[in-house]
Amino acid sequence: MSDYLLLIFGIILMLAGIIGCLAPVLPGPPLSYLGLILLHLSRFGQFSSTILIVLAVVTVVVTLLDYVVPIWGTKKFGGSKYGTRGATVGLIIGLFLGPVGIIVGPLLGAIVGELIFKDDMKYAIKAGFGSLFGFLTGVGLKLAASFVMTFYFVKEWIA
Repeated sequence: MSDYLLLIFGIILMLAGIIGCLAPVLPGPPLSYLGLILLHLSRFGQFSSTILIVLAVVTVVVTLLDYVVPIWGTKKFGGSKYGTRGATVGLIIGLFLGPVGIIVGPLLGAIVGELIFKDDMKYAIKAGFGSLFGFLTGVGLKLAASFVMTFYFVKEWIA
């Protein structure tokens, strides 16, 4: 019975991990990694220690990069922290508008954030795209890590 509970909670954590890659309030890769650990503790999956260690390192690195990459993208394109914050607010609003909102929301949010910082549309658009680029790069890294962990989860569960 407890193995089935571990499996169910593992599946829930894997799904929450993927959702967490898009929703800034949930730590996507760490949740996915916890799902792997729960599966490992059950009779349904026995990962090698090498895989668990490598995926733990990937989780830590991707989580740290998620904080660094948006700042790098914003600075590379001449933006400010207002653009990064605006992109985050735009994403939250965009989540309610579907897949297009997830992409357009951060861009518009970053532009509005930069316009609040500096009343120059050309600057705001350039910095907004930089912020969006950094943000989407971070999301892409998190999604890649979570999908790899989901792959190992499903592979081990089915095998």
